[in-house]
Amino acid sequence: MTKNEERPMAEAPRFVEHARDGDVHVLRIANAPVNTLRTEVRAGLLEGLKASAGAKAVVIIGSGRNFSAGAEMTEFGKPRVPPSLPDVFDAIEASPVPVVAAIHGNALGGGLELALACHARVAAAGAQVGLPEVKRGFVPGAGGTQRLPRLIGLEALKIIVGGEPVTAEQAVKLGFVDAVVDGPLEKAAVEWARANAGRSFTLARNRTDKIASYDAAAFDAAVKPLTARTRGQESPLGCVEAVRAAFTMPFEEGLKVERDQFQRLVAGEQSQALRHIFFGEREAQRVPDLPADAKGLTVNKLVVIGGGTMGGGIAMSAVNFGLPVTIVETSAEALEKGLKRCEANWERTVKSGRLSPAEYEKRRALLSGTTDFEKAVGEADLVIEAVFENMEVKKEVFARLDKAARPGVVLASNTSTLDIDGIASATTRPELVIGMHFFSPANVMRLLENVRGSATNATAIATATEVGKRIGKLPVLVGNCDGFVGNRMTGKRGPQVEKLLLEGCLPQDIDRVMEGYGMAMGPLATGDLAGLDIGAAVRKARGTVAPIADAVVAAGRLGQKTSKGYYDYDENRKRIPSKEVEQIILDTAEKMQVRRRKIEDQEILERLLLPMVNEGARILEEGVASRPIDIDVIFVNGFGWPAFRGGPMFWADRMGLKAVRDKLAHYAEATGDRNLQPCALIEKLAAEGGSFATLKRAA
Repeated sequence: MTKNEERPMAEAPRFVEHARDGDVHVLRIANAPVNTLRTEVRAGLLEGLKASAGAKAVVIIGSGRNFSAGAEMTEFGKPRVPPSLPDVFDAIEASPVPVVAAIHGNALGGGLELALACHARVAAAGAQVGLPEVKRGFVPGAGGTQRLPRLIGLEALKIIVGGEPVTAEQAVKLGFVDAVVDGPLEKAAVEWARANAGRSFTLARNRTDKIASYDAAAFDAAVKPLTARTRGQESPLGCVEAVRAAFTMPFEEGLKVERDQFQRLVAGEQSQALRHIFFGEREAQRVPDLPADAKGLTVNKLVVIGGGTMGGGIAMSAVNFGLPVTIVETSAEALEKGLKRCEANWERTVKSGRLSPAEYEKRRALLSGTTDFEKAVGEADLVIEAVFENMEVKKEVFARLDKAARPGVVLASNTSTLDIDGIASATTRPELVIGMHFFSPANVMRLLENVRGSATNATAIATATEVGKRIGKLPVLVGNCDGFVGNRMTGKRGPQVEKLLLEGCLPQDIDRVMEGYGMAMGPLATGDLAGLDIGAAVRKARGTVAPIADAVVAAGRLGQKTSKGYYDYDENRKRIPSKEVEQIILDTAEKMQVRRRKIEDQEILERLLLPMVNEGARILEEGVASRPIDIDVIFVNGFGWPAFRGGPMFWADRMGLKAVRDKLAHYAEATGDRNLQPCALIEKLAAEGGSFATLKRAA
């Protein structure tokens, strides 16, 4: 090419591809990887509908592995660029020929709303369809709350308010997918559209048969179980009102109610928090300093050392996702007990209808057990130790593992607090030792704190990360310190719980405030569930005291297992405020000469959350967590922090770090707790007018 020759302009990517199959026009959404409905896709669909003149039918399908995951959330909060989704849907509904949605993979949110606006819907077997917007803090905003009820009646409430997807097969039974088709989807959808081109389709917006007999009492009865545990989250209630409008108003008026709810909620703090977590979960899985070419080891067989509650839960997690596991125990009796516990868990799931008998048998076949430590470990591609939380015990186990495992095999510990470097020191392969901290119950909880020791190499990190993702966990890499991230931060809350009880609170006051904030369970009720003797043992080992907690344990009140802890418990484990505990608190305060007072709810909340924020900032200073979002993701997925509150660092940013700094300093002086003095990072960010969010961007 000479200097004066013009370079040909690169062709702009086409986000909707066109194809003609005889008399059927095919529009393929091509916005990899999940085909979100960004502006260019919406424009491409309009263009494609205009280009379909002369066809007997139109098929809309997604390229790749999905139909569409819905709206492009990165466009939220920005000036709207036409065409809007309603513009596209109006064009579909005005089409003189049938428009058929061909669904495979996922059709979620706006993706399902697109399909609902079509004249008909066909799907590949196993496709997932749903409206999960409630989980992002808003309501479906492009007619989903109006069209779906018109197709399936009250059943729409569960899908919209619950936010969980259903399979294509279930959707056919409910009545909003017309058929599940066999063979290659595009070919089958084109054939179905051609065969049905002469039918008279009634658009979802024009259907009235499923909403004609609206019964307010029946509607409210259907709503009640769906909103029983919202704990202050606004979007489920917004969804209810939008769906109610479908039953009580003409279509266009219902759309206005839906749009008003959408705009109100999407601009609110709760939706911002939920989107913060949604995008944060993706970001947290990217290890900032991991070499691009780092690869994990191939793991075809996992060995778990210990078949107790944690070991069994870890084994179930792996087997549930098709990874064969061998549990190693010290005795045949302990092994049988561990395997039976796993079987009982699966059997309960079968009885509930959430697991088929065939799937149970498949999982059970992947789980084996042995007492032959050396043989099992010698065959392992990855070993996860899940024995008693004691350093000497773990070092003894790792010394044996090091000798029995093949060279190059990663050795992981499920420790929740112990020093990974100390554990690794018992081996000749410290670079291949890593913490894999599962949360209890391990077969349910999604979070996996992967803990990097000072010698842990990229292979070990990549292996733990890849295996975590493979077995359905959310792996977040953290540094090595006492308690890592989550336990270290919650540990700073404990002293304030004690102080609040001494100064004027009762257990029910503290738990009421935290549960009102959205926590599934307050800290004192959680202690009762876990067992108060566990915390007592930790305090004894560390040489620390907690006057009220120690007095409660000394009175034989160990929690739910003894039917009395901070609360009394009836035969159904319902908690009841305890007069005995109240007296213990009053007596302890008097003995320590603490004058009790009324403490307002806001002070309770701040004194429990601010110490965790302060410690989170120290964790960031030390590099134990790479980013503030990692901390928020850990708390939402492992410690019951309500996702619609966004996590402790998000909460602090919303308060403003100047206010955080000043409140910490105030409480440090008022309580005499030097640990509440604002750390250097908070002082710095407050002085600069910064935030944890800007810290993330700067990184």
